[in-house]
Amino acid sequence: MNRFTVQESEKENMINILLEAAQSIKNLDECEIYLVNTSENEPNTVYDFEVWTNESAHQASLSLEVTQTLISLAKPIITGMERISTLTTLGGKGISSI
Repeated sequence: MNRFTVQESEKENMINILLEAAQSIKNLDECEIYLVNTSENEPNTVYDFEVWTNESAHQASLSLEVTQTLISLAKPIITGMERISTLTTLGGKGISSI
């Protein structure tokens, strides 16, 4: 999960960038979950939650042209970014296979 803090009044822009990123990887089987989230208590913060089959698949997605374009759009409005945690999924509902 990643936490993005953005410039004041840029939250909707960041949401749209992340939703476009989710759409752009919709057909990548290696990405099992990509969710964009907000918190009522954090007006300039957007979270993304991603589940990938493996780290190399995620890294490969970052080199896609569409991903690079979206990163270049997001960088100027981001004031902080924090990787909350990298988790290892052991089971549950929502993952096609483990």
